[in-house]
This record gives sequence, C-alpha cells and structure tokens, in this order.
Amino acid sequence: MKSTLVLGIDPHAVPVPGMDGDAIRAALDQELARFGEHGIDAAMTLVGLDATAEPALIAALTERAWDVVVIGGGIRKPEPLLPFFEQVLNLVRRHAPGAALAFNTSGGDSVEAAERWL
Repeated sequence: MKSTLVLGIDPHAVPVPGMDGDAIRAALDQELARFGEHGIDAAMTLVGLDATAEPALIAALTERAWDVVVIGGGIRKPEPLLPFFEQVLNLVRRHAPGAALAFNTSGGDSVEAAERWL
C-alpha cells in the first residue's frame, strides 16, 4: 500500500484569527480519513512554530519510508514562514530522501496532491 505523510501547522498551537481551531482540526482529520478511501496509508503531523517542531517533524519523517510527503499551505503560504518552509523542505530531503514532495491548495485536497506522485 502506498504511503503519505501530511505535514501542517497545528491550528491549536498557532491560532488563526477568525478561524476555529477545532473546526480546522476536524476538517484535517476528515481529509486524513479520505486517504483510506483511496487505498493510501496516511499519517498527519501538525506542529507549532516553536522548538518542538523540528523533533516532531524528524520523528514523523523517519517513522517509515514514505512514498509522498504533502506539505500543507499553512507551512508554505504565509510569507513570514518562508524560513520555516525552507527548514521543512530540508528536513524532508534529509530524513525522507525517497519521498516525492507534494503541495495541496487547501486542507481538503491533500489526497489529490499525493495521488499526483503515487
């Protein structure tokens, strides 16, 4: 079975003004469940923007050999997070070198992003 790791920002650790963290998390969990419907074994790691992010990302990336790593828009879209996005890309390159990289347009199309590379 093909495998995908989805990386994103924890909506409870980094609140977004005007957005409900519980609702965002529920939508992300729903998207994670959709992977199974497509025959893809998937896991999701959501991190804060603090010292715990790098160890959590490394642990997830080295948990197994991933076929695809999807990096969510919360990590790559906000321009102030560009250094963090670079850090994530380099962690993926170093700790999951066999995985293809994919990018979703929202939390609701991670399956389609992964399928482009599976």
